[in-house]
Order: sequence, then structure tokens, then C-alpha cells
Amino acid sequence: MPAFLHEALHDRATALVARQTAKELITPNSTQRTTLIVGACYILVIGILWHVPYLNLIIYPFKLLTVGFHEMSHAFAGLLTCARIKSIELDPDEGGATRMSGGISWITLPAGYLGSSLIGACLIACGFDTNASKIASIVLAVFFIFTLWWARKNVLTWALILGMSALIVAFWFIAKGVALRYLVLFIGVMSCMYVLWDVIDDTIARKVNSSDAGQFAEICGCFPSQVWGVIWLVIAFLYFAAGIIVGIVAFKDSSAEQAAASSHFLPVPR
Repeated sequence: MPAFLHEALHDRATALVARQTAKELITPNSTQRTTLIVGACYILVIGILWHVPYLNLIIYPFKLLTVGFHEMSHAFAGLLTCARIKSIELDPDEGGATRMSGGISWITLPAGYLGSSLIGACLIACGFDTNASKIASIVLAVFFIFTLWWARKNVLTWALILGMSALIVAFWFIAKGVALRYLVLFIGVMSCMYVLWDVIDDTIARKVNSSDAGQFAEICGCFPSQVWGVIWLVIAFLYFAAGIIVGIVAFKDSSAEQAAASSHFLPVPR
């Protein structure tokens, strides 16, 4: 066989193997399909509860938690740009404020929406695996500590974070951490959905001059706030999709394999 033909066949075989491997990576197994179904149910339930009076109180604490993610993202972006964080506040109307001095506004302003969306996407990915959910819970605990420090005088923030911390600890002990995985998944889906809704509501459906996009438009001057809202909406949706894809590609263990691995990593005391 001529050398060029042998090389061409080899390259074709390599490409076929690569395509087959890629297909296997993005094809969910049975455990992952269950996770995807649960995630889809979360989207449906959240969408229903969002607008139903009284029933929306069920997801109210998780809405506030997402607002907390939003404000934390502002604060961490501020720290990375040498700002001094003065305080973080949440209010009962699902609003929040991060007060800082210094920093780079064109980084700190979009960090609220995009940062909370990125946090949600990471939590969705971790929601595909029990041990990853445990690690995500520990990272959340670190975020909570920083937030409590910045929100020393805000009672609502303290109540929210202490309540969520208790919920995470309780779910850690249920079904050997399996319940924690679905809680982390729910928080991730909730965070991503809240960001998508908030961006649409504040910048696209109606112009809110005090929104992050409105302030960002004033600083940049090149686009109105609605355009920045669309850009941030696309990025947030890509984060949402990336969280799902990363979860499928990275965590291929079955439920039994996850249970075995979880029993050796920060196991639940018997």
C-alpha cells in the first residue's frame, strides 16, 4: 500500500475514533438522563411557582439567595479590581445593593448578572455528581462567610444565609449525600433562571435606569441598556447550556459508583 494512502486511512480512522469518543462524551448515561429530567422538572416547577400568589413563597428564599449571588459577584469583581467593599445588603423585595469604593466599573457592573449566572452554571454541573456537590457546598460556605462579613448589619442577609446553610447541612445527611446533589442542582437552575428573567425584565422588556445595564450604558456610551441586556442574556444562556454540557461530559459515574465514591469522601457519620 502506498505510504500516502496508508497515512490517509490512518487519519480517517483516527478521526472516526475521535468522533465516536466525542459522541460518547456528550451522550448522557441513565443516571445523567435522570438528572436532566429532574432539572427539566425544576424549570417547569419554578416557572409555575414564580407567578402564582402564595405558592411563590416556596421559592422566595432561593430567589433571595440568587440575589445574594448577584451581590457577591459584584463584591468579588470589586476585590479583583482593588475596590474596598463597604457593605452588602438584601431587601425583602428581592433587591440588593453592594456598596464599594474604587474598582473598575465596566468590570464590576456586569459581574452581578454574569457572575451569578456563572455560579448557577457551576452548580448545575456539580449537580450531576455527589462528590462534586459536596465540594460545591464547601465553596458556597466560603462565599457565605465573605457575604456575612460584608453584610454585618443586614439582618435579612444573615437570616437567609444561616437558613440556607442549615438546609445544605441537612441535605448532606439525607440518602448519603444524594439529596444534596439534587439541592445543588436546584439552586443552580434557580440561579440561572433568575438571571435570565431579571435581565429580560430590567433591560429588555422595560428600561430600568438604575439597573446594572443602565449604569453600564452610561459609562460605555456606545450602546443603550437594552443592547447590553441582550448581550448579557446571550452570555447567561450560554453559561446555562455550558453547565449542562460540562456536567454530562465530566461526571459519567452511575448512581452506584457515585455512592461508593461518596462513602470515601467526606462521608456521612453513621
